[in-house]
Amino acid sequence: MRSLLFRLLDNWRSPAPDPRKVEWLSQWDYAHRGLHSDGVPENSPSAFADAMARGLGIECDVQRTRDGRAVVFHDWELDRLTDRTGPVARLDASEIETIELSGNNDRIPQLGRFLDQVSGQVPVLIELKSKSARRVRSLCLAVHRALEGYRGDYAVMSFDPRVSRWFAQHSPRAVRGLVIKEQGNTSLRANMARRSALWHAQPDFLAYDVRDFPSKFASAQRERGLPVLTWTVRTEELRKKALENADALIAEIEKPA
Repeated sequence: MRSLLFRLLDNWRSPAPDPRKVEWLSQWDYAHRGLHSDGVPENSPSAFADAMARGLGIECDVQRTRDGRAVVFHDWELDRLTDRTGPVARLDASEIETIELSGNNDRIPQLGRFLDQVSGQVPVLIELKSKSARRVRSLCLAVHRALEGYRGDYAVMSFDPRVSRWFAQHSPRAVRGLVIKEQGNTSLRANMARRSALWHAQPDFLAYDVRDFPSKFASAQRERGLPVLTWTVRTEELRKKALENADALIAEIEKPA
């Protein structure tokens, strides 16, 4: 009885998408932060080129610069991936684009340059990095502006349900996802928090931590028509688990020798 009630509430508060809108999501595997390896940094033009050469979709991370542009970079701080230090958000995009990534001579790209590089050859999943204490409007707007006129398949996604909600309201044709990590917490309170995030986000798909499978919550959403993607698939064991529980894989894929 409870599961039926939740299904009815989910259908009301967060309707499943038109299957035609999201059908491409399950037709690809996605290279997590591009096809990176020794000498090829994550989220770099070289990693994206190698992913396309292998016929893989691409997952990447974006965040907002001081001057309101979207740049492709995962960490809040520059320290791990460059020889610079400090927060990305304290710099303008023009300065960030001069910073070389550790491992080769690639530089941090703006989202627009990344999209120009891909040019619709493969689909892209764009994860927007946000913090609960920050407003998301400026970040979403920066990504939206970069995507204007882009003709390839793309989806935006975030752990922050406000991101999906923003795109639902301001760019409803964009495919939007909610990223979820259960971290082993399947209590009623945690499940209600996930459901609340779902209702607020109104996503077209979920991107789920592969370590959380099998998941009753993910299965319930999948059954009612939300594709479930899963991250980050790094081993054969996790790959088997992903194939049993999800529609598409976001994976760390080794380059051929």
